Amino acid sequence: MAPGTPDRPTGVPPRVDSPPMKRILIVDDAPNIVELLRLYLEGAGFATTSAADGPTALELHRRERPDLVILDLMLPGLDGFEVCRAIRRESDTPVIMLTARADDVDAIVGLEIGADDYVTKPFNPRALVARVKAVLRRTDGTVRLGRAIEVGTLRIDPRRREVTVAGRALDLRTREFDLLAALARDPGVVLTREALLEDVWGTDFAGETRTIDVHVSELRKKLGPDGPTIESVRGLGYRLIADA
Repeated sequence: MAPGTPDRPTGVPPRVDSPPMKRILIVDDAPNIVELLRLYLEGAGFATTSAADGPTALELHRRERPDLVILDLMLPGLDGFEVCRAIRRESDTPVIMLTARADDVDAIVGLEIGADDYVTKPFNPRALVARVKAVLRRTDGTVRLGRAIEVGTLRIDPRRREVTVAGRALDLRTREFDLLAALARDPGVVLTREALLEDVWGTDFAGETRTIDVHVSELRKKLGPDGPTIESVRGLGYRLIADA
């Protein structure tokens, strides 16, 4: 042992630093909702900060660079759509949108402009925390590092969320992109419908595995004959096979 190095008691492992807490920016002009989310998120081990209007949300996002944003649609100053567009122009920070309307138009528009998920009010706070964890799992690793994924003629750029097949750009919806990326990360490996639902939609998704089949059907059309094949494995799920 080097001089001056303190002795460690026998049998005591070296200290291992904990990973830094994930930081969540909550954007909502309703104080009761902000406080509810803060309590549940901090109880789950996250650090939180909050904003009650669009301009403040953008200022905090630029200054603090949170790991995820929970974003209400109806905000003073700038609405949630404008805030989401601005965030997406500047970064790939995951965004979960909150909407007070059970209107699919809100959800579709939110996802089209780059949101990663949406939740309709009123919501179960435990379920929302589960969605936060699921989105962070999806956006950690490959997406965060920005490494391109290549399978045959298919190339996926996670940072730019761009996909090309033999140089041809594909126009994919948010879930289609995430589903294709999940398959492409393990080419040739069979992924069950349940595993794909958990990876792409989150552990609290209440829909049916039929959702996967519909999205796969759309992906097959968009990949076309010059792209890799999404092969069905009867009774199990799907795998991505590189084109010949």
